[in-house]
Amino acid sequence: MAEAADFQGMSPSPARRWLRRTGALLAGAPLLAGLLQLPAAAPAAAASGSSTVAVALDTLTPSAPTDGDTLTVSGTVTNNGKQAVTDAQVDLRVGPTIGTRSQIDTVDKRTDFQPGLDGRIVGGKYIKKFTKLTPGVAQDFSISVPVDELDLGSAGVYQLGVSLTGETSAQQWQQVLGIQRTFLPWQPEDADTKTKTTVLWPLVSTVHMTAETGSNEQQTPVFLNDDLAKEISPGGRLEQLLSLGKELDVTWVIDPDLLASVDAMTRAYRVESGSTTVAGTHQRVAMAWLAELQEAVTDREVVALPFADPDLASLAHNGTTVTGSLNHLKEATDAVANTVEPILHVTPTTDFAWPVEGAIDPSIVKVATSAGADKVITRSDSLEETGGLTYTPSAARPIGGGTTAVVADARLSTAFQGDLTKASATTLAVQKFLASSLALNAQTGKQRSIVVAPQRMATASQARAMAEAVSALQDGNWSQAQGLTSAAAAKPDTSATTRVPSASAYPSSLRKRELPKAAFEQIATTQDKLARFKVILTDSSRVVTPFGRAMNREMSTAWRGRAAEANRYRNAVELYLNSLVSQVKLIDKSETKLSGRSATIPVTVQNNLVQGVEHLVLRLSTTSPTRLKIGDGEYQEKQVAVSGGHSQSVKFTTSAQANGKTTVTAQLFTEDGQAYGDPVQFDVKVTEFTATVMLVIGGGFLLLVLAGFRMYTQRKRAAAREAAEDDPGETSEAVDATENPADSEDRPENESGTLRGADDPEQPSDPAPDTAAESADPSGTGERVDR
Repeated sequence: MAEAADFQGMSPSPARRWLRRTGALLAGAPLLAGLLQLPAAAPAAAASGSSTVAVALDTLTPSAPTDGDTLTVSGTVTNNGKQAVTDAQVDLRVGPTIGTRSQIDTVDKRTDFQPGLDGRIVGGKYIKKFTKLTPGVAQDFSISVPVDELDLGSAGVYQLGVSLTGETSAQQWQQVLGIQRTFLPWQPEDADTKTKTTVLWPLVSTVHMTAETGSNEQQTPVFLNDDLAKEISPGGRLEQLLSLGKELDVTWVIDPDLLASVDAMTRAYRVESGSTTVAGTHQRVAMAWLAELQEAVTDREVVALPFADPDLASLAHNGTTVTGSLNHLKEATDAVANTVEPILHVTPTTDFAWPVEGAIDPSIVKVATSAGADKVITRSDSLEETGGLTYTPSAARPIGGGTTAVVADARLSTAFQGDLTKASATTLAVQKFLASSLALNAQTGKQRSIVVAPQRMATASQARAMAEAVSALQDGNWSQAQGLTSAAAAKPDTSATTRVPSASAYPSSLRKRELPKAAFEQIATTQDKLARFKVILTDSSRVVTPFGRAMNREMSTAWRGRAAEANRYRNAVELYLNSLVSQVKLIDKSETKLSGRSATIPVTVQNNLVQGVEHLVLRLSTTSPTRLKIGDGEYQEKQVAVSGGHSQSVKFTTSAQANGKTTVTAQLFTEDGQAYGDPVQFDVKVTEFTATVMLVIGGGFLLLVLAGFRMYTQRKRAAAREAAEDDPGETSEAVDATENPADSEDRPENESGTLRGADDPEQPSDPAPDTAAESADPSGTGERVDR
């Protein structure tokens, strides 16, 4: 082959030296060059056509071979050109060792084939031939070669290339038409010094639970959607992270909100569906996932983030000027103890803070440690080395104030970002990760503690790539696993930088995605409403706990890049709180008419909550105390306590002072004087009693008395007549003793000629015992009052 002699380290042959001298002469003699032009096959190694065929490297096993292994490389080649490729062949190329991680980055960025830089062909029988590559058609290849045939030298990172050579009808000579480079870590025996490597394995998700807990005693939780069920179901993102991570020696980093959400799914729960909710149905999936996690973390280190993984950078940059924001971070930290241990049955470590992507500045460090953490997980592209070190120092760095910065390695931590759904992308990511780790180990003979902090929410494909790489790393000969607590406690390198970067150095790309100040102001508003609401409840924990956790979720790192969703969530929390507050209210009243000097006015307090309310004060006040007094003056207050689902009528004593209409206001207050709910206003029409009215009423009363006396005397006379009929002697005597003859003469006769007695029908002029005035509402139309 044209490139068969391009072996690194070989001395030029006599023929090659002759060609070089001839080339120099030709360069100086154009005419002679035209006469003695070499065949077209000579420049076949040029890079002009090296992107005609796409070479995809799908598998490379083992990822870090040792003596006696057989290396198998497989993948596909696809002709992206317009002409068929003939006489094609896939070759393996072993390049020189790569000494530094910067060189690894350089090689990784190259795309075109470059003779001399892309190594020698293994050749022999370790090739794959194709008669023809049709445009647009992918064809598979697989090559297996004993590691001994690769002629690898001392331990180190080797460049490994997979190239395709062939020819087309337009260029009828053998040339490299496509190449894919990767890296081969070679550490055949245990390294003299092994790097202690800590790998964080995050179990973090987005926000799933609302603040709603149903309108029943069981407080049934409500979920935004069924996305969490999908994540923990077989094949889901979180299910794969769990099943992969339990096979590795890693430090679990867990958001307690995720545990609380999955735990809530193990019982009755509901899921939002349009304007209503439906019953959740994934209890078994939730129970299975939690059981598997409990088993996975047994005897393993578990680091718990504050509840809902609050965005420390957003809080530091936009929230500290808003009253109460830091209190929410403290509450999120305190909530860990009541969440992780009861669910996982392990005691988590809670003294680590993890800002987004490990980017820090002084304000972030201050906020991160304000809730009790004394270790901040950062990254080497934030806390950069400035001392000119030729090696990567250990992760632990004292940064002042008793705080330790745990600096994760940026290259290793970012190795699995981007789209890794294709097998070829995964293979390249794994090989580069391992190469970078081996090159780091070879930097110095000092043993160091290195931390790998990958992205918070790896996709399923990213998780698989991470697991493949970490598994190969832990099976390799140059690294040993270590927990995060041990890495933070390792002796710091005195030459490593400890200077926290300034606020101006914070990446603008990250700052643009932060929660705005308005978000923290809205959270503060919700907190104020909650504070006024909880004081009236007989069991405030039924409201304080779910809303407290909801406000923690409003500050979550998961909202980065999802501003619209974050805003909707905050609005929903506040609206739901408003709806609960409005369940305790005053019933509207219509105009009330009041006659008389005094009366009572009832005001009704309604409680539609499940639980009772207390510590409320109802105040009734008037705008015209000269016309209507309430109690002894302008207003009167009474304590209120109402059971859940009930109403209570509170009566106020009033006294009229003058005729006319006055406006009365009813308002609920908490015991500390804060207004609660909307006031209710209604008019009271007062009718004052005049002297004429009093005279008429007095006359009517006198007539009633006289009528009663006459009825009494008439009944006595009737009784006397009945006795006389039984005994004539006694009767006449009794009549003579009680009746005046003159009265008998003057008494009118009835139709039968006898005197009208007490039993005779009354005449229209006789006053009635009960007048209509006493049975009717004296105030006329309007709301009657309890007098």
